[in-house]
Amino acid sequence: MNELRKERERCKKVSNFNSPRIKSEEELRNYMFDVEIALTPALLFGVYRFGFAALKVIILAVAASVLTEVIFQKCMKKPVTISDGSAVVTGLLMACVLSPAVPVYVPVIGSIFATLVVVDLYGGYGRHFISPALTARGFLLISFSSVMTNYKLDGMASATPLQTLMDGGAVMVKDLAMGNIMGAIGEVSAVAILIGFLYLVVRRAASILTPVVTAVVFALFIGLFSGQGFDVNYILAQLFGGGFMFAICFFATDYVTAPASAVGKIIYGVCLGLITGLFRVLGTSTESVSYAVLFCTLLVPLIDKLSTPKAVKEAA
Repeated sequence: MNELRKERERCKKVSNFNSPRIKSEEELRNYMFDVEIALTPALLFGVYRFGFAALKVIILAVAASVLTEVIFQKCMKKPVTISDGSAVVTGLLMACVLSPAVPVYVPVIGSIFATLVVVDLYGGYGRHFISPALTARGFLLISFSSVMTNYKLDGMASATPLQTLMDGGAVMVKDLAMGNIMGAIGEVSAVAILIGFLYLVVRRAASILTPVVTAVVFALFIGLFSGQGFDVNYILAQLFGGGFMFAICFFATDYVTAPASAVGKIIYGVCLGLITGLFRVLGTSTESVSYAVLFCTLLVPLIDKLSTPKAVKEAA
């Protein structure tokens, strides 16, 4: 009985985190702080580009996520852990993938769903098996499809770059890089996204393997099967449009849901590049990369099983 009691006490002290690299609350806080900083360039540019409409969405998304976390933990009589920053990051990521033109209830419902359903009901941050913000985005697209695809702001409507490409139009790569386009708040400027991601890489908070492999495989797929050949302008427009850069830099590199080993990250990148390319070429939805990331994330347990060295498995 004493041994059983000791084992139970030991289990209570074990961290909630499934990620192989986040071992303690301090490491989680540091990681979340790094992600917040990395998201800042994209968010600031979004506010600069879209004004108060974008700021409103960001504030509502973060507030809803934090309040949901507090209320859930209070109701379940658990310690309140909002100081670790995970709820703030969930809200920021939720805001990044939303149009600045969405009604006020959209970021609120999205953040509640991401925090409560995807994270809290699965045991808290680190135990979720799929991206909270992307899952919530999918839920919102199903529930409020008309408002989620509305990019009409201040009386002016404009198609997103990916929709323009799908309709056979042309897009200026410079506009995509600098963010002179319509789109989701955090996805419009490829330069801002890459600046933030470079910070994560320098801080060793993200691996460059998956984004690079994904981009290369995706570019090759588009060149071979899109019917446009290896048109550099077209391929760059596909890379910089449709939230592709944001998804591969921030969602595909998440510590909790990404593969653990370098080999696993490469396999994941190949799968993500191929599936995104397949969705882009044969599909009609502009959310191809979001669905591709969600699908590939479900493959991560299998990828880890196949790619993790035997010695590491035995040590675990």
